[in-house]
Amino acid sequence: MEERTKPELYHMVEAVLFASGEPISVTRLASACEAGEDAVLTALRRLAAEYAEQKSAVSVVQLGDSWQMCTRPEFAPAIQRAIETKKNAPLSPAAMEVLTIVAYNQPVSKSFVEHVRGVDSGSVVNTLVEKELLAEAGRLDVPGKPIAYATTPHFLRCFGLRTLDDLPPLPMLAEGVQDKSETDAEDSEMIQET
Repeated sequence: MEERTKPELYHMVEAVLFASGEPISVTRLASACEAGEDAVLTALRRLAAEYAEQKSAVSVVQLGDSWQMCTRPEFAPAIQRAIETKKNAPLSPAAMEVLTIVAYNQPVSKSFVEHVRGVDSGSVVNTLVEKELLAEAGRLDVPGKPIAYATTPHFLRCFGLRTLDDLPPLPMLAEGVQDKSETDAEDSEMIQET
């Protein structure tokens, strides 16, 4: 693979990000630009820094392993008016609870979410899938093989996170309440015994 010259690669990365409109992985960018991943990462970081320094209306953001070109949040109202889209309804408290449960415990099944919340949560999970904040993430390796759900890059973008590691830490658990790793270990032992 022939390494591109730096200015050419910089502009090529910018063009691909602009045209894709969706998050794109460094690996895919490197393949599209016929360049090494390190060179592409350098170009991405330079591009993000230059947009930020210029206070451009456009920014380049990292979302996990992927990068995306997007507009700065303060211009969202003008963009919405220009393309005449309806303002999205804010998420309900139930939806925020479900997102929190999934974000901190993923991948999880609907029944796990319902167990934690104590109420039927199927319709809330389905709504969050429609809004592309959650997505199916395969099937869990437990009896019945339920569908597992996880957060999406759109979730990261909406909440201004680069990775799930950027989530705030959970408050200390109340005395006598087990943490997830202890509960998972007990569940695993029960499954092995049966």
